[in-house]
Amino acid sequence: MLVSILAQAQGQQGPAWMSNLILFGGIAIIFYFFMIRPQQKKQKDQKNFINEIKRGDDIVTIGGIHGKVAAIDDETVTLDIEKGARIKFERSAISLEASKKQASKS
Repeated sequence: MLVSILAQAQGQQGPAWMSNLILFGGIAIIFYFFMIRPQQKKQKDQKNFINEIKRGDDIVTIGGIHGKVAAIDDETVTLDIEKGARIKFERSAISLEASKKQASKS
């Protein structure tokens, strides 16, 4: 019985490179859908969030500073963190996740 199973297994072998190609292709597709695509979506959402910021929005920086947008330039955002205290940040220093979390608490 064992001999017949081995004989069937040897008779059904095709080109080994074909099965390896299918295996690696499947792994590449899974890697794309579970790793690369979500990261690209996250970056797109972050970029859209930063571009849609307007004066008066409450935001949080990557460093954890909470403030209200007082002024916006092409590259910088000025935050009003306390009455009369303002800090200027790069737009890239604004955190999407922390700002969403702060908005959901309010």
